[in-house]
Amino acid sequence: MDATGLFDLTGKKALVTGASRGIGQAMAEALSAAGADVAVTARDETSLRETADRIGAVGRRSLCRSLDVLDTDRIRVVVDEVAEAFGGLDILVNNAGYEEVRASLDVDEAVWDRIISTNLKGAFFCAQAAARRMSAGKSGGAIINLCSLTSYVGIPTAVPYGSSKSGLLGMTRALAAEWASLGIRVNAIAPGYFHTAMTDVFYEDPDWQAAMLAKIPQRRFGTMQDLAGAVVFLASGASAYVTGHCLPVDGGYLASI
Repeated sequence: MDATGLFDLTGKKALVTGASRGIGQAMAEALSAAGADVAVTARDETSLRETADRIGAVGRRSLCRSLDVLDTDRIRVVVDEVAEAFGGLDILVNNAGYEEVRASLDVDEAVWDRIISTNLKGAFFCAQAAARRMSAGKSGGAIINLCSLTSYVGIPTAVPYGSSKSGLLGMTRALAAEWASLGIRVNAIAPGYFHTAMTDVFYEDPDWQAAMLAKIPQRRFGTMQDLAGAVVFLASGASAYVTGHCLPVDGGYLASI
């Protein structure tokens, strides 16, 4: 069997939320490098210019749209606009997320609601809107949610975040079971320790870095390139019989605890 074409996304239409920087930007770039046209969203549309330029640099089409996933009405509008402009939608990467490090005794309702609503509620309604467009086509689609190590383990000062990401893992499995008949696969990626703007507060502490590296069998933090293969695999025909799973990209962290 010739497997060289299994990862080819030529002709596919993708949407990546939270794509102005970090993991979202890297995943949008990886999908375009594999051949997909990629629409990208963020709360501030102007912040997406660098991502769009990277997509254009490999000869793929890009669209930029402002989207705060707390606005469920806006989610439907943006997904429909992207599908209409591209002539369909094949791939959704639910990357938009929010975290606020806070001791659990200091978490108030506003913090709880913002984290849960962004990471879980927003992801669900993005998936729902995308699935409606995917199910209207002939070939289904692939939805990829961004889970976390906190989907599996408890992290102090990250209880609302961990709750949202554990819920996202459960949602991934439930939607995979429900939407398989529509030809839609739903999977997730759980990045390990990656230095992004959202996690910068941790990396400012050298003692924390040393402690974390000691727990990672590969003895290094993740790079954006480490996520490229994972997202292309789950978006492509290479994973045609894979649904309802979460792929940790963590240097062996979960396997070693």
